[in-house]
Amino acid sequence: MKIFSLILLLLIFGCTKKVEKEDHSGHQEVKQEQVYYTCAMHPQIKSDKPGRCPICEMILTKIEISKDDTETSEHKMPEVWQCKDFPDVTSETPMKCPMDGTPMIKRTSEMEAGKVISKVKLRKAQLHHFKPDFFPVTNMKMSKNIRLLGAVFESEERESKIPARVPGRVEKVYVNVTGAYIKKGDPVLKIYSPQLITGGEEYLLARKSYNKTKNKAFKDLYKQGREKLRLWGVKDFQLQNWYEKGKIPRSITIYSPATGIVKKKNAVVGKYFKEGQNFFELSDLTTVWVEMDVYEQDSGLVKIGQEVDLKFSALPGQVIKGKIDFINPVLDPKSRTLKVRTTIENLYGKLRPGMVAEATLKTVLDGNRLVIPRTAIIDTGKRKVIWQKISDTTYQAKTIHTGFESEGYVEVVHGLKEGDFVVIEGNFLLDAQSQLFGGYEDFGHGNH
Repeated sequence: MKIFSLILLLLIFGCTKKVEKEDHSGHQEVKQEQVYYTCAMHPQIKSDKPGRCPICEMILTKIEISKDDTETSEHKMPEVWQCKDFPDVTSETPMKCPMDGTPMIKRTSEMEAGKVISKVKLRKAQLHHFKPDFFPVTNMKMSKNIRLLGAVFESEERESKIPARVPGRVEKVYVNVTGAYIKKGDPVLKIYSPQLITGGEEYLLARKSYNKTKNKAFKDLYKQGREKLRLWGVKDFQLQNWYEKGKIPRSITIYSPATGIVKKKNAVVGKYFKEGQNFFELSDLTTVWVEMDVYEQDSGLVKIGQEVDLKFSALPGQVIKGKIDFINPVLDPKSRTLKVRTTIENLYGKLRPGMVAEATLKTVLDGNRLVIPRTAIIDTGKRKVIWQKISDTTYQAKTIHTGFESEGYVEVVHGLKEGDFVVIEGNFLLDAQSQLFGGYEDFGHGNH
């Protein structure tokens, strides 16, 4: 790619004659130009004389570049103070930040402008072919969509049990294995309980007596008997069935009061249970946890209460919304990620522990930020460089310090100010032109 850019550059920025112009006194002024001879295929070859490339024997191409010392002058910036956490809020005098009341800090030269590491001046012949696009450094609100990968976990807060609410002996068990999935309302076993049978008979008697006499005393007995049976786990449709048949069955079916997976099965046929002992212990899956990993660079953006959109392969086409309700205070030192969690309803019981979740967390950054498009930045690995327009013919390369990236835009923390024009198309040709003439220089500041 670099070689292609250099070849294109040599074709576009071909040799031109020295430019002469006449001043007002009638004398001709010759602009100083630096001349190199280089190979299109091996740009590291530079010679002050014409000839052939020692590597591939191609004829060296003549390259000229104007030198203008006035280009390197920098205007002095006025003193400016800014809010520490709101850099877009500035003042010409020191004062307290109107946003949070903290003292403003003096904006340093590093905050105002980055280090100039290269300059290129183009001639008219070059400008005829060089058609760059520019973007003004803009102050705007930034939002970021953080994509996360997570998994479904059993909610430790929703563990449940199916207890014996009345003493009795197990006559039949419908759930025979540990790990079975039970939904709320599923039959789990039948129990023989003299106490339950007696309570049922008292209920029937009180209900029949009330229906005949409409006596308030029988009505109270009927309601009390009904509530007692409900507390023992008898369902309303069972009570109605008993009333219609006029008798209580010897074995009474017990239904699950919760949805979950059987963690422990205690019920076996013939076993006697006292009140309070558990037939089954369940992992209640009416609500589940979804734990997600946030990378270290995004961990500072996550807050309690933020909404997250969740997608599961078990629920194709559905998006479930949750809210972050837990953030682990400790970063995992191996994966460099932070665990966050949301609790969601599992109404249909289709989400099981271990299932994978794809999540999107949308965050809005505080305050406005200076931004440029991602395409304006040349990332060398050691530093990030942009090409700034100084005039129609002059461009300079600067190092910048960047912050968050979102929707194709990158926050500029240091190195540029609002209104500066950066090259977003054509910057790689400027980079190639700079490389031809010695590459980047740090002017004594070193790499950043």
